Amino acid sequence: MDRVQSMQVFVAVAEEEGFAAGARRAGLSAPSATRAINGLEAQLGTRLFTRTTRRLHLTDVGRRYLDDVRHILTSLQAADDAARGAASAPVGLLRLTCPNEFGRIYILPILLDYLNEYPEMRADLVLLDRVVNIVEEGFDVALRIGHLPSSTLSAVKVGAVRRVVCTAPAYLDKYGTPTTPADLSAHRIVAISAVSSATEWRFGTDQQQVVRITPQLCVSTVAAGLDAARAGWGICRMLSYQAGRDVAAGRLACLLEDYEPESMPIHLVHTEGRRAPAKVRSFIDFARDRLRADPVLQALSSSNGCGG
Repeated sequence: MDRVQSMQVFVAVAEEEGFAAGARRAGLSAPSATRAINGLEAQLGTRLFTRTTRRLHLTDVGRRYLDDVRHILTSLQAADDAARGAASAPVGLLRLTCPNEFGRIYILPILLDYLNEYPEMRADLVLLDRVVNIVEEGFDVALRIGHLPSSTLSAVKVGAVRRVVCTAPAYLDKYGTPTTPADLSAHRIVAISAVSSATEWRFGTDQQQVVRITPQLCVSTVAAGLDAARAGWGICRMLSYQAGRDVAAGRLACLLEDYEPESMPIHLVHTEGRRAPAKVRSFIDFARDRLRADPVLQALSSSNGCGG
């Protein structure tokens, strides 16, 4: 087995955290994968893994080597793509991660169309409501909502969102419309624990206006909060993209728009910059154009903060 193949096996075993799973991913038998890793360790003169009866762990050297090998393999793939003209016909597995609701509403439909456009591609979409280290966890692309910290990642802005307060028109007809954040104390509140604090909501561009809330209903998912708001049961707070389509259809109305916090940017992030492989470049271009064309993600300066 040549050095590049050994590196590919090493990455597969490291990411799958086991020889058997890594071997299956690499299309090898477990003994072959073991021999490849043993040979690589012999060439390097160091251990890349610590092995126990239950688990396989990267050593400190192994973790650093994994980052370097990923960069090497990505560069090799980019060179191969350029040589064979694969930029117009990307192939392989694309691993993506993004927040749950954003993935369901936006990324999955885009990804389905992308796979129809490029039938030689495969995709693994992981929906997680946490910030993922895309290098350590082996992702090609991540979608992030919020201001990005300084890093070596490349980022493409595709839109913006902000926190909005909304409810059904039927609720407002029955209970009246709050005109200041302080008015919320007299209303039924539905809190979504996955979106914001269940005890206080912050308003204003500097988020210094704090309103203590006592929700009559607290739910753990955005979908449940939307259902309660659509039913006219109470007032809910969520991100503008989550309510946008309901606002556009007249099922929800946004409140307290003059008190909304500053908007948060949406970025597609990836490693390698211009050296990214064809599969990454093609998906970034495909998704960027679709997301930038969506009025809910672009119309934050319109007459309602939900972008409808």
